[in-house]
Amino acid sequence: MNENVDLAIIGGSGIYDVSLFDNVRNVNVDTPFGPPSESITIGEYGDKTICFLPRHGVGHRINPSVLNSRANIFALKKLGVKRIIAASAVGSLKQELVPLDIVIPDQIYDRTRSRPDTFFEDGIVVHMGFADPFCPALSKTILDITNEKNYNVHNGGTYVCIEGPQFSTRAESRVYQTLGFDIIGMTAIPEAKLAREAEMCYSMIATVTDYDVWSEEDVNIETIIENATKNEAAVKDIITATIDKVPTSQDCQCKDALAGAITTVHDMIPYETKRKLEPLIGRYLAK
Repeated sequence: MNENVDLAIIGGSGIYDVSLFDNVRNVNVDTPFGPPSESITIGEYGDKTICFLPRHGVGHRINPSVLNSRANIFALKKLGVKRIIAASAVGSLKQELVPLDIVIPDQIYDRTRSRPDTFFEDGIVVHMGFADPFCPALSKTILDITNEKNYNVHNGGTYVCIEGPQFSTRAESRVYQTLGFDIIGMTAIPEAKLAREAEMCYSMIATVTDYDVWSEEDVNIETIIENATKNEAAVKDIITATIDKVPTSQDCQCKDALAGAITTVHDMIPYETKRKLEPLIGRYLAK
Protein backbone atom coordinates (compact mmCIF):
# COMPACT_ATOMS: atom_id res chain seq x y z
CA MET A 1 0.00 0.00 0.00
CA ASN A 2 3.05 2.30 -0.08
CA GLU A 3 1.96 5.51 -1.83
CA ASN A 4 5.26 7.34 -1.19
CA VAL A 5 3.57 10.06 0.81
CA ASP A 6 5.98 12.94 1.44
CA LEU A 7 4.23 14.52 4.43
CA ALA A 8 1.47 13.60 6.86
CA ILE A 9 -0.56 16.09 8.88
CA ILE A 10 -2.08 14.94 12.16
CA GLY A 11 -4.58 17.28 13.78
CA GLY A 12 -8.15 18.45 13.90
CA SER A 13 -10.33 18.40 10.82
CA GLY A 14 -10.45 22.21 10.78
CA ILE A 15 -6.84 22.52 9.62
CA TYR A 16 -7.31 20.52 6.44
CA ASP A 17 -8.82 22.13 3.35
CA VAL A 18 -9.32 19.55 0.58
CA SER A 19 -9.83 22.35 -1.95
CA LEU A 20 -6.06 22.99 -1.79
CA PHE A 21 -5.23 19.52 -3.12
CA ASP A 22 -5.68 17.55 -6.32
CA ASN A 23 -6.62 13.90 -6.78
CA VAL A 24 -8.09 13.70 -3.27
CA ARG A 25 -9.13 10.27 -2.02
CA ASN A 26 -9.79 8.50 1.27
CA VAL A 27 -8.08 5.22 2.08
CA ASN A 28 -8.63 2.68 4.85
CA VAL A 29 -5.39 1.15 6.10
CA ASP A 30 -5.24 -2.10 8.05
CA THR A 31 -2.61 -2.39 10.76
CA PRO A 32 -1.63 -5.16 13.20
CA PHE A 33 -2.64 -2.76 15.99
CA GLY A 34 -6.20 -2.23 14.80
CA PRO A 35 -7.75 0.58 12.76
CA PRO A 36 -6.47 4.17 12.87
CA SER A 37 -8.64 6.97 14.20
CA GLU A 38 -10.24 7.56 10.81
CA SER A 39 -9.77 6.85 7.14
CA ILE A 40 -6.75 8.75 5.81
CA THR A 41 -7.19 11.47 3.22
CA ILE A 42 -4.52 11.64 0.52
CA GLY A 43 -4.04 14.41 -2.03
CA GLU A 44 -1.49 15.95 -4.36
CA TYR A 45 -0.03 19.41 -3.83
CA GLY A 46 2.28 20.33 -6.68
CA ASP A 47 4.83 17.52 -6.89
CA LYS A 48 4.21 16.36 -3.32
CA THR A 49 1.82 13.73 -1.98
CA ILE A 50 0.24 14.73 1.32
CA CYS A 51 -2.04 12.87 3.70
CA PHE A 52 -4.16 13.98 6.62
CA LEU A 53 -5.32 12.03 9.66
CA PRO A 54 -7.79 13.54 12.14
CA ARG A 55 -6.24 12.50 15.45
CA HIS A 56 -9.48 12.26 17.43
CA GLY A 57 -11.59 11.04 14.51
CA VAL A 58 -14.17 13.05 12.61
CA GLY A 59 -16.31 14.89 15.13
CA HIS A 60 -13.61 14.69 17.83
CA ARG A 61 -15.02 11.50 19.31
CA ILE A 62 -11.88 9.72 20.60
CA ASN A 63 -10.57 10.49 24.09
CA PRO A 64 -6.81 11.32 24.17
CA SER A 65 -6.21 8.55 26.72
CA VAL A 66 -7.57 5.88 24.38
CA LEU A 67 -6.25 7.10 21.04
CA ASN A 68 -4.84 4.19 19.06
CA SER A 69 -1.61 6.00 18.26
CA ARG A 70 0.14 2.78 17.29
CA ALA A 71 -2.42 2.17 14.57
CA ASN A 72 -2.25 5.81 13.45
CA ILE A 73 1.53 5.88 13.07
CA PHE A 74 1.77 2.36 11.62
CA ALA A 75 -0.84 3.24 9.00
CA LEU A 76 1.17 6.30 7.97
CA LYS A 77 4.31 4.16 7.75
CA LYS A 78 2.53 1.72 5.43
CA LEU A 79 1.65 4.66 3.19
CA GLY A 80 5.33 5.56 2.90
CA VAL A 81 5.17 8.71 5.02
CA LYS A 82 8.57 10.24 5.76
CA ARG A 83 7.56 13.28 7.82
CA ILE A 84 4.74 14.19 10.18
CA ILE A 85 3.58 17.65 11.19
CA ALA A 86 1.37 17.42 14.26
CA ALA A 87 -0.95 20.31 15.05
CA SER A 88 -1.91 20.55 18.71
CA ALA A 89 -3.80 22.99 20.90
CA VAL A 90 -1.93 23.59 24.17
CA GLY A 91 -2.15 25.50 27.42
CA SER A 92 0.52 28.05 28.36
CA LEU A 93 2.63 27.70 31.50
CA LYS A 94 4.50 30.97 30.91
CA GLN A 95 3.14 34.51 31.06
CA GLU A 96 4.94 35.40 27.85
CA LEU A 97 3.28 32.58 25.90
CA VAL A 98 0.02 34.33 25.14
CA PRO A 99 -3.16 32.70 23.84
CA LEU A 100 -3.08 32.61 20.01
CA ASP A 101 0.76 32.45 20.04
CA ILE A 102 2.49 29.56 18.27
CA VAL A 103 5.20 27.39 19.84
CA ILE A 104 7.54 25.02 18.01
CA PRO A 105 8.56 22.81 20.97
CA ASP A 106 11.86 20.96 21.13
CA GLN A 107 11.37 18.82 24.26
CA ILE A 108 8.68 16.65 25.88
CA TYR A 109 8.11 15.63 29.49
CA ASP A 110 5.95 12.53 29.75
CA ARG A 111 3.26 12.50 32.47
CA THR A 112 1.03 9.91 30.81
CA ARG A 113 0.24 6.66 32.60
CA SER A 114 -1.68 4.13 30.56
CA ARG A 115 -0.84 4.50 26.88
CA PRO A 116 0.94 1.82 24.82
CA ASP A 117 4.02 3.70 23.61
CA THR A 118 6.10 1.20 21.64
CA PHE A 119 5.66 -1.11 18.68
CA PHE A 120 8.28 -3.46 20.04
CA GLU A 121 6.94 -6.26 22.21
CA ASP A 122 6.12 -9.97 21.82
CA GLY A 123 9.71 -11.17 21.73
CA ILE A 124 11.60 -8.12 20.50
CA VAL A 125 13.36 -5.42 22.54
CA VAL A 126 14.45 -2.10 21.03
CA HIS A 127 16.32 0.58 22.97
CA MET A 128 16.12 3.65 20.78
CA GLY A 129 17.56 7.08 21.47
CA PHE A 130 14.94 9.75 22.14
CA ALA A 131 16.97 12.65 23.54
CA ASP A 132 15.56 15.09 20.98
CA PRO A 133 11.95 14.02 20.45
CA PHE A 134 11.15 16.47 17.64
CA CYS A 135 13.01 16.46 14.33
CA PRO A 136 15.36 19.50 14.43
CA ALA A 137 15.47 19.83 10.63
CA LEU A 138 11.70 19.77 10.11
CA SER A 139 11.12 22.02 13.13
CA LYS A 140 13.56 24.59 11.75
CA THR A 141 11.76 24.61 8.41
CA ILE A 142 8.44 25.22 10.16
CA LEU A 143 9.95 27.90 12.42
CA ASP A 144 11.54 29.77 9.51
CA ILE A 145 8.25 29.82 7.61
CA THR A 146 6.29 30.94 10.68
CA ASN A 147 8.76 33.80 11.23
CA GLU A 148 8.64 34.79 7.56
CA LYS A 149 4.88 35.06 7.81
CA ASN A 150 5.19 37.25 10.92
CA TYR A 151 3.21 35.04 13.27
CA ASN A 152 4.00 35.42 16.95
CA VAL A 153 6.09 32.25 17.27
CA HIS A 154 8.36 30.94 20.03
CA ASN A 155 11.36 28.79 19.16
CA GLY A 156 11.70 25.75 21.43
CA GLY A 157 10.10 24.89 24.73
CA THR A 158 9.12 21.85 26.75
CA TYR A 159 5.72 20.30 26.18
CA VAL A 160 4.51 18.43 29.26
CA CYS A 161 2.11 15.72 28.13
CA ILE A 162 -0.51 14.79 30.71
CA GLU A 163 -2.83 11.79 30.67
CA GLY A 164 -6.14 13.64 30.47
CA PRO A 165 -8.88 13.78 29.51
CA GLN A 166 -9.29 16.02 32.56
CA PHE A 167 -7.34 19.25 32.78
CA SER A 168 -4.74 19.75 35.54
CA THR A 169 -5.42 20.66 39.14
CA ARG A 170 -4.05 24.03 40.26
CA ALA A 171 -1.38 22.22 42.29
CA GLU A 172 -0.25 20.22 39.25
CA SER A 173 -0.21 23.29 37.02
CA ARG A 174 1.93 25.24 39.50
CA VAL A 175 4.36 22.32 39.87
CA TYR A 176 4.75 22.15 36.09
CA GLN A 177 5.55 25.86 36.14
CA THR A 178 8.11 25.36 38.90
CA LEU A 179 9.77 22.61 36.86
CA GLY A 180 10.22 25.04 33.99
CA PHE A 181 7.81 23.52 31.50
CA ASP A 182 6.43 25.85 28.82
CA ILE A 183 3.25 24.34 27.40
CA ILE A 184 0.86 21.56 28.38
CA GLY A 185 -1.17 19.16 26.28
CA MET A 186 -2.42 15.58 25.96
CA THR A 187 -1.31 14.23 22.57
CA ALA A 188 2.45 14.48 21.94
CA ILE A 189 3.00 11.16 23.71
CA PRO A 190 3.06 8.50 22.39
CA GLU A 191 2.87 10.03 18.88
CA ALA A 192 6.43 11.36 18.99
CA LYS A 193 7.89 8.11 20.38
CA LEU A 194 6.11 5.97 17.81
CA ALA A 195 7.05 8.24 14.93
CA ARG A 196 10.70 7.93 15.92
CA GLU A 197 10.38 4.14 16.17
CA ALA A 198 8.93 4.24 12.66
CA GLU A 199 11.91 6.39 11.54
CA MET A 200 9.71 9.30 10.50
CA CYS A 201 10.48 12.94 11.21
CA TYR A 202 7.98 14.40 13.69
CA SER A 203 7.50 18.07 14.54
CA MET A 204 4.70 20.03 16.12
CA ILE A 205 2.91 23.31 15.59
CA ALA A 206 1.55 24.00 19.08
CA THR A 207 -1.08 26.72 19.25
CA VAL A 208 -1.73 28.33 22.62
CA THR A 209 -5.38 28.50 23.63
CA ASP A 210 -5.29 29.33 27.36
CA TYR A 211 -3.17 29.87 30.49
CA ASP A 212 -4.03 26.51 32.07
CA VAL A 213 -5.06 26.96 35.77
CA TRP A 214 -1.94 28.48 37.32
CA SER A 215 -3.46 31.87 36.47
CA GLU A 216 -6.55 33.29 38.10
CA GLU A 217 -8.91 32.11 35.36
CA ASP A 218 -10.10 28.52 35.11
CA VAL A 219 -9.61 26.56 31.89
CA ASN A 220 -12.82 27.02 29.93
CA ILE A 221 -13.56 24.59 27.11
CA GLU A 222 -15.57 27.21 25.23
CA THR A 223 -12.58 29.58 25.23
CA ILE A 224 -10.22 26.77 24.20
CA ILE A 225 -12.41 25.80 21.25
CA GLU A 226 -12.83 29.45 20.25
CA ASN A 227 -9.08 30.09 20.27
CA ALA A 228 -8.28 26.77 18.59
CA THR A 229 -10.66 27.74 15.80
CA LYS A 230 -8.97 31.13 15.45
CA ASN A 231 -5.59 29.39 15.16
CA GLU A 232 -6.74 27.06 12.38
CA ALA A 233 -6.17 29.64 9.64
CA ALA A 234 -2.60 30.25 10.80
CA VAL A 235 -1.84 26.53 11.00
CA LYS A 236 -3.21 25.92 7.50
CA ASP A 237 -1.16 28.83 6.16
CA ILE A 238 2.04 27.54 7.78
CA ILE A 239 1.52 23.94 6.70
CA THR A 240 0.77 24.93 3.10
CA ALA A 241 3.99 26.93 2.91
CA THR A 242 5.93 24.12 4.59
CA ILE A 243 4.87 21.63 1.91
CA ASP A 244 6.78 23.65 -0.70
CA LYS A 245 9.93 23.76 1.46
CA VAL A 246 10.14 20.13 2.54
CA PRO A 247 12.87 18.28 0.61
CA THR A 248 12.17 14.88 -0.87
CA SER A 249 14.99 13.21 1.10
CA GLN A 250 15.41 13.04 4.88
CA ASP A 251 18.60 14.85 5.87
CA CYS A 252 18.45 14.01 9.57
CA GLN A 253 18.99 11.13 11.98
CA CYS A 254 15.29 10.25 12.24
CA LYS A 255 15.46 8.01 9.18
CA ASP A 256 18.00 5.70 10.85
CA ALA A 257 16.65 5.75 14.41
CA LEU A 258 16.59 1.95 14.70
CA ALA A 259 20.15 1.41 13.47
CA GLY A 260 21.87 -0.57 16.22
CA ALA A 261 18.82 -0.28 18.49
CA ILE A 262 17.36 -3.78 18.05
CA THR A 263 18.76 -5.52 21.12
CA THR A 264 17.20 -8.95 20.67
CA VAL A 265 19.26 -11.52 18.77
CA HIS A 266 17.61 -11.47 15.36
CA ASP A 267 17.29 -15.24 15.10
CA MET A 268 15.36 -15.27 18.37
CA ILE A 269 12.69 -12.79 17.30
CA PRO A 270 9.47 -14.81 16.74
CA TYR A 271 8.47 -15.19 13.11
CA GLU A 272 5.04 -13.68 13.72
CA THR A 273 6.61 -10.60 15.34
CA LYS A 274 8.98 -10.20 12.41
CA ARG A 275 6.08 -10.49 9.98
CA LYS A 276 3.93 -8.02 11.89
CA LEU A 277 6.68 -5.42 12.19
CA GLU A 278 8.24 -5.90 8.76
CA PRO A 279 7.48 -2.32 7.61
CA LEU A 280 9.49 -1.07 10.60
CA ILE A 281 12.35 -3.54 10.95
CA GLY A 282 12.49 -5.40 7.67
CA ARG A 283 15.53 -3.56 6.36
CA TYR A 284 17.54 -4.41 9.50
CA LEU A 285 16.92 -8.16 9.45
CA ALA A 286 18.78 -10.66 7.26
CA LYS A 287 16.64 -11.95 4.45
